[in-house]
Amino acid sequence: MVQAKTDHMKYMEGMEALESPILDQVLQQMDQYDYQRYTANDVQTALKKEVREIEDFAALLSPAAFPYLEEMAHVARQETRRQFGTSVNLFTPLYIANYCENHCVYCGFHCHNKIHRARLTREEIERELKAIAKTGLQEILLLTGESRTMSSVEYIGEAVKMAAQYFTTVGIEIYPLNTDEYAYLHQCGADFVCVYQETYQPKRYEQLHLSGHKRVYPYRFHAQERALRGGMRGVAFGALLGLGDFRKDAFATGVHAYLVQKAYPHAEISFSPPRLRPYINNEKENPNDVHEPQLLQVMLSYRLFLPFAGITISTRERAGFRDHVIGMCATKISAGVKVGVGGHEQEEKGDQQFEISDPRSVEEVHQAIRSQGLQPVYTDYIRV
Repeated sequence: MVQAKTDHMKYMEGMEALESPILDQVLQQMDQYDYQRYTANDVQTALKKEVREIEDFAALLSPAAFPYLEEMAHVARQETRRQFGTSVNLFTPLYIANYCENHCVYCGFHCHNKIHRARLTREEIERELKAIAKTGLQEILLLTGESRTMSSVEYIGEAVKMAAQYFTTVGIEIYPLNTDEYAYLHQCGADFVCVYQETYQPKRYEQLHLSGHKRVYPYRFHAQERALRGGMRGVAFGALLGLGDFRKDAFATGVHAYLVQKAYPHAEISFSPPRLRPYINNEKENPNDVHEPQLLQVMLSYRLFLPFAGITISTRERAGFRDHVIGMCATKISAGVKVGVGGHEQEEKGDQQFEISDPRSVEEVHQAIRSQGLQPVYTDYIRV
């Protein structure tokens, strides 16, 4: 196990280091971001533009924009309709393992938390995939805890191969990999990669990640670039809002995605803005002043800054809020969610990562989308 004194900005053995300027650019932009200096005039100017730059994004995330949420929502809805029409994509996650080798103080899976650990066998994974496929879903996100020992790249690859037989789109949310490993999982059938930086603020990151490979900030930061170089067609960005200054984290997330899109024009870019949620055996780590209006401001700002980017709203949020943001700014919503290991065809084998707020089935979410005059979409990609 890596000791707490390990330098969180230095790579460990076996970690691929990219020659990319994006990390330094994001940190510089974030350090210079003083959201208190923006005015109502800055916000109004940003809202009137057809193409918004980083400075406009910064203004829309500032406290000065808070009184303009209704106007932001109106413009965001127009942008969403222009880029995505009335479609809202559905998917569900499948946790295949919850073993973890990191000590991240805010996460229910961290290695020192006394929870029931489990890993699905090949047969159990296939049963879960069949059960999910019966709901009509065509997109799945495979997740593991961050343990190379208990969830090897080969183990994940086998799960991806099976998932590709049942689903048209397969995403993975696992520990960061090297480029060649992402290439292998892409060959197995993975389409996109979700990696969340948790917090972009290096000092706060060091305080929260006490040991394990996840402690290495730059390796995690460059995961999306390695995934794209490995052939993945899409990557998702996000910070766990509430771990630190949420405006700084949301700003850095947007700048990170913007710069990666510029460097890799072919990439499909998306955001997921999760908020910190309670987990088993924890009563200390709670969100720092990120309530639904603040979360809405973040999501609207993403849409106005990068109108072509997908935005996912997770079951960490209550059903009413999720229904409110689809069509306005969110373009993808999860349904029939289980956040323990398994749980779709059989009893959950391992404990949950966090508490969910929206337990609705696929059919219930489908009907909620239809009730707003929107179109539930189960697949927008065909394998050839």
